[in-house]
Amino acid sequence: MPELPEVETVKNGLARTLVGHRLARVEQHRADLRFPLPPDFAKRLTGRRVEAIDRRAKYLVLRLDDGMVLLCHLGMSGRMVVTKSGKATKLGEFHHDTGLRDAHDHIVLHTDHGWTVTFNDPRRFGMMDLVSSNAMHEHKLLKHLGPEPLDAVFDAARLASLLKGKRTPIKAAILDQRLVVGVGNIYACEALHRAEISPKRLAGKVQGERAEKLVVAIKDVLNAAIKAGGSTLRDYVQATGELGYFQHSFKVYDREGEPCPRCKAPIRRLVQSGRSTFYCAKCQR
Repeated sequence: MPELPEVETVKNGLARTLVGHRLARVEQHRADLRFPLPPDFAKRLTGRRVEAIDRRAKYLVLRLDDGMVLLCHLGMSGRMVVTKSGKATKLGEFHHDTGLRDAHDHIVLHTDHGWTVTFNDPRRFGMMDLVSSNAMHEHKLLKHLGPEPLDAVFDAARLASLLKGKRTPIKAAILDQRLVVGVGNIYACEALHRAEISPKRLAGKVQGERAEKLVVAIKDVLNAAIKAGGSTLRDYVQATGELGYFQHSFKVYDREGEPCPRCKAPIRRLVQSGRSTFYCAKCQR
């Protein structure tokens, strides 16, 4: 599943393509994704100008000129693919469906300046919804979310307070989206390694200096991944135009048996809550 850096990279790529432009034509090829799409979904999007694109946790937030928000989640297999059609699409212009589209191209946005954004999702775990900008934070999928890890308000004191008294392992705690959003499995492993904290340590014991180191590590590993994704995006390395996936050099993730880059002890793997955890038993305490 895409994690926060991938979603941030998708957000940046879409912003370059969509912000300031109208959705001149919208194709909707099914009535539902993970959830049913809103009534008249394509009709309500057609003609709208995209004013801004934000991210909340792993959700894309497209702010429209009528005060509505297009809320998107990529799910397990969702992709946003950007292509250039070569000519602007006029509002209301009809195009015959040639049948050449991929069977998993569920939503297609055609802009007024000749670009197309296609949401492709083979497993259909992604979602889209239209909500009022004023009511967005009360949306059932957003209202229980914790702070953004890259925001200034997410500091050592805030983390220590959120963890106080928790008897779950720290790895499970920072995966809890009610505590802090967007830190998925890969970056939790990487951040705990940077902070020299064992993934098995009780969350409530991560206070003081440990909390400080973990906050810094979470921010650093996410920012490094976003920067790597940005480099890939700028070069449009992928011929398909797909946004958001990139090669990143991990220190511990998926490196079981390889030497820890810090102390050279072998990286270990264990399963926590059904997910693989990679860590160094020697330098993570």
